[in-house]
Amino acid sequence: CTVSGGSVSTGIYYWSWIRQPPGKELEWIGYVSYNGNTNYRPSLKSRVTTSLATSKNQFFLTLTSMTAADTAVYYCARLYCSGGSCHFDQWGQGTLVTVSS
Repeated sequence: CTVSGGSVSTGIYYWSWIRQPPGKELEWIGYVSYNGNTNYRPSLKSRVTTSLATSKNQFFLTLTSMTAADTAVYYCARLYCSGGSCHFDQWGQGTLVTVSS
């Protein structure tokens, strides 16, 4: 995911990944912060890696051992935190990933 109009090095943002399986609700996957700290959904933790490419102002999601259950629209998003509260204030357009069994 390429960030425009800001920098992945900004400390108040958490660069996040969210997915929406067909017919289901949005599901948070995880995030990476400006300094490389990460936090992942417990059920996916063993298969997920998020990372930054600061020089290119990009951040990435890697999900291994994918099955049909991972079929979803995947979104990158910016989580903004200030004053003890956080919200997603910018979203990517989403990419449909289909895993055939």
